[in-house]
Amino acid sequence: MASRTPISAGNWKMNLSNDEADALCAGLAGIDEISGVQVVLAPGFLQLGRVASAFEGQRVGVAGQTMHEADSGAFTGEVSPVQLRESADWVILGHSERRQYFAETDAGLHDKVVAALERGLQPIFCVGEQEEERELNRTEAVIKRQMDALQGVDIPLGFVVAYEPVWAIGTGKAASEAEAQEACQYLRQLLVHLAGREVADSCRVLYGGSVKPDNAETLAAQPDIDGALVGGAALDAESFLAITRAIAQTG
Repeated sequence: MASRTPISAGNWKMNLSNDEADALCAGLAGIDEISGVQVVLAPGFLQLGRVASAFEGQRVGVAGQTMHEADSGAFTGEVSPVQLRESADWVILGHSERRQYFAETDAGLHDKVVAALERGLQPIFCVGEQEEERELNRTEAVIKRQMDALQGVDIPLGFVVAYEPVWAIGTGKAASEAEAQEACQYLRQLLVHLAGREVADSCRVLYGGSVKPDNAETLAAQPDIDGALVGGAALDAESFLAITRAIAQTG
């Protein structure tokens, strides 16, 4: 199995004023000194430059929470990969909230992943099932359909996928270690078919959904889980630092 550096990624979603973002960055001082883990922060678009400046020269990645696939054009309210690359080196694509509330499609996400890679951005590609889909034993079918968006993509070594069961996001109800591992193992098997064993073994597969300091290490310790995409707990410096240290222990 390839050596994979785990990731602690914080998705701030539509939260924090400029002053609050500055305070959170100050509270995270020293996070880049935690060895054995890659830290990525995904603030709102208006805070991207502030966060990038706060961690300039440090081992902290900065991510957009979405992007348009075109480099430019008459797309009011959107941010292009060219624009995003000026402040960020990562981008979250396909988050369930984007799929649910903004009608993002698998076909559209294919184009966004291609555009991100072409412009030097590292995608964090998100997949995951709704609660009713899990209850109907359709978890693997849903994940496969969503992963099929990567058909035809030249998936690079170290590509990142996040498994985020929708029923666990923001609910306080995390998947069990066994449930998370089973889904992430299946994701890696799909990556073998999409890109070959070498690439699949190098890919980081993250878990997201009610990740907290008290469950981060046990989740990240699973053989096919390489860290976490954290939501609510990433807005609290103490909690996110604790999660990051816990993930580092599994590297």
